[in-house]
Amino acid sequence: MPPAARRRRHRWFCPDAALIPEAPRYPRISTIKSAADFRTRLAALGAVLPCDDEVLQAPSSPLGQPLQVCGRRLGNRFAVQPMEGWDGTEDGLPTDYTRRRWANFGRSGAKLIWGCEACAVVPEGRANPHQLMVSDQTAPGLVELLTRLRDEHRQACGTVDDLLVGLQLTHSGRFCRPSGRLEPIIAYRHPILDRKFGLSDDHPPVSDDYLDRLVDRFVGAARLARQLGFDFVDVKHCHGYLLHELLGARTRPGRYGGSLENRARFLREVVAGIRAEVPGLAIGVRLSLFDMVPFHPDPADTGARHMGRGIPETWEDCLPYHYGFGVAADQPDRPDLSEPLQFVDLMVELGVELLNLSAGSPYYNPHIQRPALFPPSDGYQPPEDPLVGVARQVQAAAVVKARHPSLPTIGTGYTYLQEFLPLVGQAVVRAGMIDFVGLGRMVLSYPELPRDVLEHGRLDRRRLCRTFSHCTTGPRQGMVSGCYPLDPFYRALPEAARLKDLEGSAP
Repeated sequence: MPPAARRRRHRWFCPDAALIPEAPRYPRISTIKSAADFRTRLAALGAVLPCDDEVLQAPSSPLGQPLQVCGRRLGNRFAVQPMEGWDGTEDGLPTDYTRRRWANFGRSGAKLIWGCEACAVVPEGRANPHQLMVSDQTAPGLVELLTRLRDEHRQACGTVDDLLVGLQLTHSGRFCRPSGRLEPIIAYRHPILDRKFGLSDDHPPVSDDYLDRLVDRFVGAARLARQLGFDFVDVKHCHGYLLHELLGARTRPGRYGGSLENRARFLREVVAGIRAEVPGLAIGVRLSLFDMVPFHPDPADTGARHMGRGIPETWEDCLPYHYGFGVAADQPDRPDLSEPLQFVDLMVELGVELLNLSAGSPYYNPHIQRPALFPPSDGYQPPEDPLVGVARQVQAAAVVKARHPSLPTIGTGYTYLQEFLPLVGQAVVRAGMIDFVGLGRMVLSYPELPRDVLEHGRLDRRRLCRTFSHCTTGPRQGMVSGCYPLDPFYRALPEAARLKDLEGSAP
C-alpha cells in the first residue's frame, strides 16, 4: 500500500481528519478561531449570516425561549430533523440500531422531534430495503420507538409536557429502492434525471389512479400515527421524492400536472382526508423550498482528487426549464422562489400547522441540500464554500418567515456551522428569521448538543459533525445508518472497517 494510503487509513477516525485523499479546497470551520474571523470569512464570500460573539445559556439564549406550537408550549428552539434509516428489518420494523437512534433523539433535549425518520406508506415507495414503514404490522415497533424516545427525554429533561413528536410520511418516487435496486416511480419525464439514472425511453410516469390511491394511504398512515400517539405527521414534499417531484410536474398531463393548482392537488387532498378522518391531528410539511439543475463531477477536474468538482449538467437544450420546483426557468442553476411562496400561501390557507424548509436533493445536487466539505462516495467535490450553501438556505427560509410570521418554521443546513452553530442559531432566532434550528447529521455524532448549549453554554468540539459524509456513504454501500468516524458504537462495528477499506482503495 502506498504511504499516502497508509496515512489516510491511520487517520480515518481522527475527529478532524479528512476522509478523502486530497486537502479540501475551502477552509475548514475548525480552523476559524473566533466569531470575528467567522464573520470576516462570510464577508469575503459575500454570504450573509448573523453571528453572535458568545454562546448563551437558557433562559437568556433565544434558543432557550419557549414557543406555542400546535397547542403546546415547547421548551426550546432546537429541532431534530428526520433521517432516512437504513437499519430496519425487511418488513419495515425497527432494530436495536433504530431504537438506539430514537433514544438519542429523545435525550438530545430538543423539544421538537420532526418526524424522527422517513417512514414509507407503501412497500414500493421505500428508499431502501431497510427503511421503516407505517402499517398495522409495524405499529408495535413504532409504539416502542416513540415510548423509548419519550422515556429518554423525560429522564434527561424531567418532563415531556413541552415536547412535540411527529412522524414523517414518505414515498420515495424516482428514488425507490425497495429491493435494493433502483425501481423508480416518476411523476413526469425529466430529460436530465432520466438520463442520469438510466431510465428507458418507455418508462411511464405514475398514473393519476395510483396517486388517488396513494392519497388514501397517506391518510390511513396519518390515522395510524395518531392512534400510536404521535403529535403530528409530516406530509413530505422534499429532496426529489414523489410529492416534491409532483410540485415540478409542469409537463405532466391530467389532474396532478400542469398548473400549480393541479401540482398542489396531492397535498390538498391529503390534508382534506386527514381533517375528515383524523380531526385534531396536527399536519406539517417538510418542503424543498428551491431546487437547482442536477450536478455531476467535472471529468476535467483531475489531479489527486478521486472525484471532480461539481458542475451543472448541460441544461441549455432544456430551456425553458420546466423540470423542477423553485428553479429559474431561464437559468436553472439559480433558485426562483415565486411558486414556492405561492405553495406556502396555500399551506397556510389549508391550515398546515408546521413548516420545515430544506432545499435540493441528496441524489443529484447534495451541495445544495446538505452543505459539506467532504462528499459522499457517489457525490462530487463542493463547487462552492459550503458556508455559501448554508447562507442560501437560511436566507431563503427568512423570506418565508417574513411572509408568514405566525407559521412555526424550522430551518435546515446548520450542522455545517459546527463551532458556530449556536452563535448563528441564536442570532437568526432572535432576528425572527426562523423559529427552530434543525439538526440532522449533528445528532448522529453529538445528540446532547442542545442540552450542552442551553444548560452549560458550551460545546464538546471532539463530537462535532465535520460533514465527512460517511453517514451517507455507509448506507449507499448497503451499511447501517450511523456516524462511523465519531460515535464509538459505530466505530466498533465491522462496517467501519469496510468503510476504511473503501477509503484506502480510492485512487
